[in-house]
Amino acid sequence: MPTPRPTATAGATGRPEPPAVGLHRFNEADPGAAEEALLACCGSHRWALRLTAHRPYPDLESLLAAASEASYDLRPSDLAEALADESWMPQPLLGMRAPGSQAAHTALRAAHAAYEARFGHVFVVCLDGVEPEEMLDTVLSSIRTRLANEPDEERLVAAEQLRRIALHRLEHLVASGSS
Repeated sequence: MPTPRPTATAGATGRPEPPAVGLHRFNEADPGAAEEALLACCGSHRWALRLTAHRPYPDLESLLAAASEASYDLRPSDLAEALADESWMPQPLLGMRAPGSQAAHTALRAAHAAYEARFGHVFVVCLDGVEPEEMLDTVLSSIRTRLANEPDEERLVAAEQLRRIALHRLEHLVASGSS
């Protein structure tokens, strides 16, 4: 199975998604390759190991259900590992490539900095279905809203956003047509 990280397709966080490998190839891949592919979807080793260990999956829905369940079982240290992994690749801040005024982009940079200073990790939000012209406002609004959260509450919100992003990436990873 090919190494998943280098692609040009932007994911739900602006991070490249793993290339599609097909469910059959994913099920048949050696454990190390399957784990590596899963780590491109969510940076928690525990999550990736759990999904790797439960192969084969009969269909995409079963895989996504298992991934969702594994996401809900992440311990705080697993979540911290996954959130730290979200910042591994040099890229523009979430929303910075979206159309908008210079003032809006400056406000977005400041909001990202305030978020990271307050919570100690990058801001994550699932942007599935958000139109490009709405992205900057959506991200800025989300950051501003979530800055008011208490750290424990924000950890739950970030975990849910990360779960949604991971499922989106996983669905892309095993997209049909590449089996």
